[in-house]
Amino acid sequence: MSASSPIPQIAVLDAGGQYCHLIARKVRELGVYAEVRPSATPASQLAGARGLILSGGPASVYAPGSPTVDPAVFGLGIPALGICYGHQLMAYLLGGRVEQGERGEFGLARLEVTAPSPLLAGLDPARPQVWMSHRDLVAGLPLGFQAQARTDTCPVAAMGDVARRLYGVQFHPEVVHTLQGREILNNFVFSICGCGQDWDPRQRIPGILADIREVAGSRNVFFFVSGGVDSSVAYMLCLRALRPQRVRGIYVDTGLMREGETEFVRDMFDAVAPGAVRVEDAAARFLAPLANVCDPEEKRRIIGEMFVQVQEEILEEEHFLEGEWILGQGTIYPDTIESGGTAHAALIKTHHNRVPGIQRLIETGRVIEPLSFFYKDEVREIGRQLGLPEELIERQPFPGPGLAVRCLCTDAEAAPERLEEGWLIPLRSVGVQGDSRSYQPILALEGLLASWVDLHETATRLINRVREINRVVALTGAHAPLERLRVRPGSLSPDRLARLRSADAIVRRLSRESGFDRLVWQFPVILIPLGGPERPDSIVLRPLDSVDGMTARSVEMDPALLRRMAAALLELPGLAAVFYDLSHKPPATIEWE
Repeated sequence: MSASSPIPQIAVLDAGGQYCHLIARKVRELGVYAEVRPSATPASQLAGARGLILSGGPASVYAPGSPTVDPAVFGLGIPALGICYGHQLMAYLLGGRVEQGERGEFGLARLEVTAPSPLLAGLDPARPQVWMSHRDLVAGLPLGFQAQARTDTCPVAAMGDVARRLYGVQFHPEVVHTLQGREILNNFVFSICGCGQDWDPRQRIPGILADIREVAGSRNVFFFVSGGVDSSVAYMLCLRALRPQRVRGIYVDTGLMREGETEFVRDMFDAVAPGAVRVEDAAARFLAPLANVCDPEEKRRIIGEMFVQVQEEILEEEHFLEGEWILGQGTIYPDTIESGGTAHAALIKTHHNRVPGIQRLIETGRVIEPLSFFYKDEVREIGRQLGLPEELIERQPFPGPGLAVRCLCTDAEAAPERLEEGWLIPLRSVGVQGDSRSYQPILALEGLLASWVDLHETATRLINRVREINRVVALTGAHAPLERLRVRPGSLSPDRLARLRSADAIVRRLSRESGFDRLVWQFPVILIPLGGPERPDSIVLRPLDSVDGMTARSVEMDPALLRRMAAALLELPGLAAVFYDLSHKPPATIEWE
């Protein structure tokens, strides 16, 4: 417990799901404070909560060593809601049957409510849209439970024991793509649990400042700022909590930045706090060890460790290693979750704030993270309360490792394989399926031959059906037919980074001029080594809508803008084709690596 948070009314029991903290954030969005606890927390430590939510997770409930909860929690008389794995776990522990379904279900599904339920009260009767991410399902109900909803492939999509106030749903009400998920959580939190409102992040700033002063003590705080929302808000919080002379900042130019990024950061910080941040040019230090690296996790490890090396050298040069200074970071909830930051969470990708070098600093008590229990939208609200410029607050997220994780590399040459409904591209990208990491090839469709709705439904259907893939893209423009393109060896070289930097600048310019940038939460531009001898690379456009990055929806673009964007990109030297990523998250991650 800290000064910036009240006593939680809702305890979210973490079974390792990628959306575990998203559940807590969605409850907070209702104005009710929620905290995450380990799944095996003893029932005696949960007796003061008004409600329990069992999270999803990557395991199977019947597998040895899979996460569980204290069975006594179901006898506390406290309402409980199981979500996905939590739904299966509740059924399993109370005597029901869980088994693997005939096929997985990832992405959009339609819910049919089959019985009255306080949890599902007020839902659209015309098969509301929900979001699934599972392979196992409840095949037999526990005693006292009734099936309350189903989908075409899941006979027990919701269940409940109304008398004991125990409920389970196979889908994810916490994600934005379950269109009435807020109503379901509202029903549980208020109607079933009887909670009262006690949470507003904008009112937590005094508590955050008090926490900073307590953690820092007499020590000063040193930041490596990125120019993004999170690190900037964390930096400004420390400036406000401590005297300005006790907070220092350095921006490290890794050579992996977007066009004009360093200049933007310098100007932005000078406008807020003149002279508070200096720029360190370390491009050569980062690019040399990355020159022949293809594996995405190895890229992230090298970048993270190089950040630590550069940081430690600067700290030593500036005499910041003499016990008077600690490192400040803008880490937020999702950064720790996708890095396997909870007891049972699967590693999806290693965040640069959680590589071994940073972990060592954390373990020695030399890191302060004022925002580590807040989400992106909450951080933006805190930033507004601090008076930060809207241009900074509304910046689209950009990965810490920069363009390195948007420039796919390979040391092999291979040809696409013709399948019934597209081409299997032998390039792998990271995904999250059933709360676990997947690293799979890409399926490419010949072109945008149908409506956006048809394309997205086709992408979801193919990912659910073809186990070898986690991502579907559509060809939108090319100098040669897809069948003539080849995956070609390509490294993280200066010329490929320059090619990606130019393409990214074109996309950002046209998005800004057209107003499309206001319709998306993030717009990654990916370079993939797919092409021919003269034009060895292709570009993938990845516009997304999200709230906090935990889930995301592929966004459709006006066809005229897409044609103009593709034509401008194909004028760049070295580019053979332009693709459009149709995949939601899950099953694909936002970034490709």
